[in-house]
Amino acid sequence: MDKDQLPRHVAIIMDGNGRWAQARGMTRTQGHLEGVKRVEEIIKAARDTGIDFLTIYAFSTENWSRPQDEVSMIMRTFIMVLNQKAKELGANGVRINFIGSRQGVPAEVLKAMDEAARVTMSNRVMTLNIAFNYGSRSEIIDAIKSILAQERTGTIKINDINEALVSSHLYTKGQPDPDLLIRTSGEERISNFLLWQLSYAELYFTDKCWPEFNKEEFSKALMSYAQRERRWGRLASPPSGLKVSSS
Repeated sequence: MDKDQLPRHVAIIMDGNGRWAQARGMTRTQGHLEGVKRVEEIIKAARDTGIDFLTIYAFSTENWSRPQDEVSMIMRTFIMVLNQKAKELGANGVRINFIGSRQGVPAEVLKAMDEAARVTMSNRVMTLNIAFNYGSRSEIIDAIKSILAQERTGTIKINDINEALVSSHLYTKGQPDPDLLIRTSGEERISNFLLWQLSYAELYFTDKCWPEFNKEEFSKALMSYAQRERRWGRLASPPSGLKVSSS
């Protein structure tokens, strides 16, 4: 595909690790570990394809309600992967950026996150957003609180509030909105993920569970995107004489 056919920003809900493992008589832990391999594969595929921004939903604010032993395993795995892979990603031009709340995240996890962000901060080939302890409603509430605080100090006025201002207070500030959302495992919902940012994203759902979602499946999603005509609420072919922005 030509560069102009590619989405600039891809977001992924990586679903189905546990179900994939259980269907094969394996533990949920084994499913998560297999899922880590797909994360590595898809990051590389996205970078090599020319995707500028990749956002993966690693751990939601709701995931804390899972069994404690599973949560603990996910935390240990997350730390291990960050410690092992951050420098490698950095050497390949990937900048790691975390979106989500830091509140309630164990100190050792925050330490690994901060170090991964630090060692990759100067990279510009691709930005990898890792949504960790992330919930979109919480993100929007945080943005509202920040805007109200500025309004109280007189930094901004009520009439200054518009879409651009709200976007500048989100965790993804300064980044383009996702063009394509991919969700695996046959589920067809957004699950409190990037609710504001996904307003005009193309959606791609696959029955493949995340451990099955390899670079070939990723290419299928990109091909599906390339064949779609994005309209942003307008007509597919505008009437003669009507000028339409390309953005």
